Amino acid sequence: MSPIRSATIVALASAVLATTLTGCSFGAGQEDTSPIVLAADLELSGAAAPVGKAYQRALELKIEQLNTSGALGSRKIRLEVKDNRSDASESLRNITDFSGDSKVSAIIMGGCNECAVGAVLTINEKKIPTIALAPSSAISTPVADRRYVFKLAPNAVDSAAALTTELRRKGIRKVAVLHSDDDYGREGLTALRGEFDKAKIRLVRNEAVRTTDTDVSQPVRLLTSGDAQALLLWTPPEQASLAATSAQEAGFAGSLFLDAAAAGDLFLGNARSTERATLIFTQTMVIDDVIATTPAKAARRQWFQDYTARFGGYNGFSSFAADAVQLIADAALRAGGPADQVNRDGIRDVLETSQMDGLSGPIRMTPDNHSGLMPQALTTLVARGGRWRLAG
Repeated sequence: MSPIRSATIVALASAVLATTLTGCSFGAGQEDTSPIVLAADLELSGAAAPVGKAYQRALELKIEQLNTSGALGSRKIRLEVKDNRSDASESLRNITDFSGDSKVSAIIMGGCNECAVGAVLTINEKKIPTIALAPSSAISTPVADRRYVFKLAPNAVDSAAALTTELRRKGIRKVAVLHSDDDYGREGLTALRGEFDKAKIRLVRNEAVRTTDTDVSQPVRLLTSGDAQALLLWTPPEQASLAATSAQEAGFAGSLFLDAAAAGDLFLGNARSTERATLIFTQTMVIDDVIATTPAKAARRQWFQDYTARFGGYNGFSSFAADAVQLIADAALRAGGPADQVNRDGIRDVLETSQMDGLSGPIRMTPDNHSGLMPQALTTLVARGGRWRLAG
């Protein structure tokens, strides 16, 4: 191991230790050795399986890092995973099972919007802290009805604002939109309409596709047959890739723009169809393009390298899962309580005021806002040579 890498790991471990122990006090009593049990409800089969498996890999890697770092003292994190099969009913059964297990400290849910929204009532009734990695705002608002539910994913309004800024900067005035026919897709279309009106950009046509659709060629042909200068894709990653290919096959000569939900792997399967496409996402996806001038950037770069070394590639969504683990671990340490009893209320209370410069970017939770990813976390990426790169 090189001296630079060794020093970096030591510095990061120290930073994690300092962060996780903030607010903790240790008396002369017996040290707590009880496990911190995290439950994960993920899409490991079905339409959303690629993203769900990326979350699982990230959870396992982050937990391994924390367990071996010494940052948790004598405690260890234990992960319990259930497959929701990309189905909201199955997901709700998983949440019910997890919440009934008194050893489970908190739940992390995957990228399924319907799953997270459908579980809100149960999560609050059972009073189990939950962080969802899906982007729909209905997951975390209104806060008064979602006291135990938190969200870590880009917000539609922030993504729409960033996309509109790029469209305006490139002088594009006519846009067609393909969006998913779910809560987040409809929310995105509403947010885009508002931003387009302010920027005097015309939405020439929009088409919706179900998240389970494996053929999007027809709606793409409809969207690209008019006078749109750009096609904006507001869909899951697999559908965005299919749509890009369909647009290329239809001879579309305009620009391609992707919402954060369309992000996925660093390297693109069909490089020709996405070349020069614009994506709004977090900087972690391209952190190897960024000079690590701060501890937070150094930590993101290390995470990128560790994930890539372990799994042979990088998935942009991995950082959200890792940040969820860190937030819950910090909250469990700070909440305290009897060693033989999980303090779910204490964990919830700490999560509600959590602040950190995470792997995804700046995260700030408040009693009035349970969607922690700040707008500043989003940046502009471009596809060049078969992978995403930092714009500029």
